[in-house]
Amino acid sequence: MKNIEWRKRFSFSILHSPLSILHSSFSILHPPSSTPPCAIGKIKTKRMLSFIDKLLNKITMYRLVLYYLIILLVIAGIFGAIGWLPYSPFALAFSTGALIVIALITNKIFAEAFKTQTNSESAYITALILALIITPIFWTDLNGIIFLAWTAILAMASKYILAIRKKHLFNPAAFAVALTAFTIGQSASWWVGGNLPLMAFVLAGGFLVVRKIQRFDLVLAFLGAAAVSAAFTANQFDPLGTLQKMALHTPIFFFASIMLTEPLTTPPTRDKRIAYGLFTGFLFAPAIHFGPVYSTPELALLAGNVFSWLFSPKEKYLVRLKEKSEVGKDIYHFTFELPKPIKFRPGQYMEWTLGHEKTDLRGNRRYFTIASSPTEPDLQLGVKFYEPSSSFKQRLRELEPGDEIMAGQLAGDFTLPRDKKTKLAFIAGGIGITPFRSMAKYLSDRGEKRPVVLIYAAQTGDGFAYREIFEEAGQKIGLKAVYAEGRLDPAFIAKQIPDHLERVFYLSGPRSMVVAFEAALHRMGVPRKQIKTDFFPGFA
Repeated sequence: MKNIEWRKRFSFSILHSPLSILHSSFSILHPPSSTPPCAIGKIKTKRMLSFIDKLLNKITMYRLVLYYLIILLVIAGIFGAIGWLPYSPFALAFSTGALIVIALITNKIFAEAFKTQTNSESAYITALILALIITPIFWTDLNGIIFLAWTAILAMASKYILAIRKKHLFNPAAFAVALTAFTIGQSASWWVGGNLPLMAFVLAGGFLVVRKIQRFDLVLAFLGAAAVSAAFTANQFDPLGTLQKMALHTPIFFFASIMLTEPLTTPPTRDKRIAYGLFTGFLFAPAIHFGPVYSTPELALLAGNVFSWLFSPKEKYLVRLKEKSEVGKDIYHFTFELPKPIKFRPGQYMEWTLGHEKTDLRGNRRYFTIASSPTEPDLQLGVKFYEPSSSFKQRLRELEPGDEIMAGQLAGDFTLPRDKKTKLAFIAGGIGITPFRSMAKYLSDRGEKRPVVLIYAAQTGDGFAYREIFEEAGQKIGLKAVYAEGRLDPAFIAKQIPDHLERVFYLSGPRSMVVAFEAALHRMGVPRKQIKTDFFPGFA
């Protein structure tokens, strides 16, 4: 279902979707005069968020983080030049350049030694994070250069040496600065978080990153726990003063949006993410200590990484293409041989890394829902291709039997309810059908008869994939499949699912489609707790 574009508008007779209003610049600037002021504010906010989401859809999460870090460093350099920050732009440029060069070289050496695919994006991101948390130095500072070199080397090395089954355990930047603090007595100053001139940019960029990856649950849990922990562990009981100091003079917002949310060290499901945020937030308070060792941001994160690892899938897999076939217009189905079975639940997804030359701005990593069922021996994907395709998708389409790709970071809450009597309604848009292919095949193979209605929408008749799977599910478990070509509205849903108020809805597709349908179901009276959504914006 992942990495798709929805090129068809959905019209709703009972819903004025903010997504459809968004494209009218006049109405954005001039809402109807009869609209109450509070309603106008809500409409403008929704339109602005929709506009932001549209922009975010065009970029991967990793590239967004990369550009955000670059912008922060450029702005810091400008502020340093005009005296708003106490750091010379030349020192900042030297430190950043040195970290990038050493990180790239180290990453290349370890990748070749461990015979794994390199990912220059990751090396750049780690180097830039280090540049934002280590005090900038001049090229005349020999001790400072040694410190920079060691942190870059240790950060890159940790991704390969401290990895269990090809998955690194710790956030690389946090591990590096923590180890240097204990070994050579030099540590990170986290200067990016203690400078008020940068605060607006830290908050704005952090918000974009968190919205892109939809991890507000994790970030809010962390911030809440950190606030409570700091307020009640401070030397003097001054909650407001303590919280003010934490917000204005610590790197809490940069830490929460960039380092805490790193996908490879984050638990795979919502409840575990919240627990991870609470645990790390409690340890973030500077007054927390274990004997003579007081908490620092890097130590809090490392402890959180261990906590996360205990509840996360532990492996990455180098899988080999077995076969590929076209199952719909520009829709290809890929079957990969696994080195060993993978335990997953239908509806979950994985991160896929495909090394290739001339990688474009969208990078060499993607998230795709697993199209196969746990009852099948191979790992399968369904992918929609558009023109012009990204370099990743071009290389993916060119794969031949025997070619390999890396898969890992199994995650996702878009899974079947454990209560088998729960009435279900699946609504899919385009290649958003893949999690339902996995679910239907799983239920068929296990002979689980659940009350399921599937509404599958596509632009044209040749855009429907996996019909045979749903026909089989219809015969074996009574699944009702409805294929909708073109327009789809709430009246159609109500007609096909007259008992919609009794069902749990699963919505899968592009963000615009999912958001619009979720709003429509609310208008139809379906409670929020009965709606589960699954989407990956744009090329994430």
